[in-house]
Amino acid sequence: MRSRAFRVFSALLLAASGGLAGAADFTGPDSCKGCHPEAYDAWMKSKHARATDTLADAQKKDARCLSCHAPDQAAQTLAAVTCETCHGGGQYYSPSYVMKDPELARLVGLVDPSEKQCRTCHDASSPSLRPFDFKEALKAIDHWSAERARKQQTRADAAPSTPAPVTAKK
Repeated sequence: MRSRAFRVFSALLLAASGGLAGAADFTGPDSCKGCHPEAYDAWMKSKHARATDTLADAQKKDARCLSCHAPDQAAQTLAAVTCETCHGGGQYYSPSYVMKDPELARLVGLVDPSEKQCRTCHDASSPSLRPFDFKEALKAIDHWSAERARKQQTRADAAPSTPAPVTAKK
């Protein structure tokens, strides 16, 4: 009960200060790297991290192209599709104590990307040769499986081993 009250109080405090999801400042992908190294490495190898590399010089100045290839360029120094492009500005959810509470993290701005969100760029008007297949696209940007496996292994390693049952001597 007390934890729930804290989360509600925190969300209300952030709302009062004008800091809900859409207004959160970007912290940059390096701020994610410390806690999510596998996700960061997967992102670095992805096409999203190099989204502007596919553009010609003239396209790099075209707002229509940049709206998808570097959508948050004005809010951050990196011209790419970053963690926060999909997950929202991390100013309020990036602290580790917030990230440990998924409900609180979502309350203060962490976004779980959806097909609809992806289709704002990957749509029929994008100059792609192939139609967008959301399920296949998720496989191409999988940055969560390795991290989940590491966390499960860490929990398994940290779990206390159960001692063998003691039998009474006769």
